[in-house]
Amino acid sequence: MKIHYDRDVDAVYIELSDERPEAASEIENGVHVDLTPGGKIVGIEVLDASKRMDLSTLLSYQIDFDRKALFG
Repeated sequence: MKIHYDRDVDAVYIELSDERPEAASEIENGVHVDLTPGGKIVGIEVLDASKRMDLSTLLSYQIDFDRKALFG
């Protein structure tokens, strides 16, 4: 996963995969999900990011998951 922030346009792009998207779906005004032809989510774009999220926490993260459910 890669996170890109463009200060000039105040946009965040969360790249989830190296695959090329075929289409984007707007799930909310200014929030787009990039999809492969098979419907796999490969990226998320957030416009007006500084108004929608706390940018100071952008690179701070915590991962919580049920390892057994994920890996069997």
